[in-house]
Amino acid sequence: MKNAATSKSQSASELISKRIAELGDWRGETLDRMRTLIKEADPDVVEEWKWMDVPVWSHDGIICTGESYKKVVKLTFAKGASLKDPTRLFNSSLDGNVRRAIDIHEGEQVDAAAFKALVRQAVALNSSGSSLRAKKPKT
Repeated sequence: MKNAATSKSQSASELISKRIAELGDWRGETLDRMRTLIKEADPDVVEEWKWMDVPVWSHDGIICTGESYKKVVKLTFAKGASLKDPTRLFNSSLDGNVRRAIDIHEGEQVDAAAFKALVRQAVALNSSGSSLRAKKPKT
């Protein structure tokens, strides 16, 4: 199951499920929980497997990626800087002009309602075909 031909024949959803199972610890549980919340927020989300084996959730463009590191699960929102984040879930990549990320450490829980609101905003932004910053005021 480790050869390239096998991984190419697996769907992105299967590869994401396999990654979650391979992690086998709090990171897998966290990634699985966030995946579930993404699907609840947007039942039409498309799961993709890109770049260096990164889970990606898209709808009319990338919503976010889900990467797992030794001490953190990182969810990076492609257009996060354009999203309203009243509960301040974004806690990483705050200096950039486009992306924002949520770093989740062992034992931390993300507010499910606030997270789903971010996902829905990201979908709406992608579906609008423009970023909130790019919209010019009507004169």
